[in-house]
Amino acid sequence: MNARALLVTVLVLGGLPVSAACQASLGAPWDSVGRILRTSGAATGGYYRYGWPRHDLTLRIGDVTVSPALALGAWAGFAGDPADATIMGDLVLTSDELKPVLAELARQRIAVTAIHNHLVGEAPPITYVHFHAQGNAPQLAVGLDRVLAVTGTPRPVAAAPPQPVTIDTALVFGTLGLTGRAQGAVAQMSTVLVLGSVTLHGRPVTPALGYGSPINIQLVGPERAVATGDFAVLGSKVAPVLEALMAHGITATAVHSHLVNEQPTIYYMHFWADGRLPDVLRGLRAALDAAR
Repeated sequence: MNARALLVTVLVLGGLPVSAACQASLGAPWDSVGRILRTSGAATGGYYRYGWPRHDLTLRIGDVTVSPALALGAWAGFAGDPADATIMGDLVLTSDELKPVLAELARQRIAVTAIHNHLVGEAPPITYVHFHAQGNAPQLAVGLDRVLAVTGTPRPVAAAPPQPVTIDTALVFGTLGLTGRAQGAVAQMSTVLVLGSVTLHGRPVTPALGYGSPINIQLVGPERAVATGDFAVLGSKVAPVLEALMAHGITATAVHSHLVNEQPTIYYMHFWADGRLPDVLRGLRAALDAAR
């Protein structure tokens, strides 16, 4: 394993737990938020991120068993001052979890900003609920804890044992022109494709929190990979990105909103790719170039 691959094995993103040492570096009250939510947190992209991978679900698309790190990483991000924080994120839910979650979100005064699919043809069907709230960070965490309690989301989240990286990270990061993290067969990256400021209810949105563009790739065989994620773009970029995806055999699985009343309006374009790793990467790079 090269030095870069070794480095990415000890770093994780999104649905993969971070180390206790990383959590310890956050400091109060962010550590208290992690304790309330029963997961470790990481400072990344100008906000504090807490994740709950749905390891309890076995998700399949066709003949592919989807890694939780690829598409099942529920998460919440906190930005701003702890006394007046902004929280955003999304929950990964089964069909029978949706109704009780929506009821509990309402009780906790956490706004729902989107309810929709990210994937197509998955079994079991998964619904993603995006949320937003503002207020005291620990109090927001208490409310979100009560929401998570009505789901089957595994908690507390234990640090995953390190896995040797089997995906070619040099090829992935080099082709896409991005840096990222990897563990086992999954590589994860994120970038911001909307330039300039975005506001929500008159408040500036932290770019990586509100409109980051994640790309996750899973190696499923010696010559085969799948990929999913979404491109967060302005309206003028929707058609070019769709054309680039279709030209490379990548399916757009959803085009929709994650926020409500943001200025300017942002569209989130989800995708599913399945093919030879170099071919998948070329298609994703073409979509990234079109988005820029």
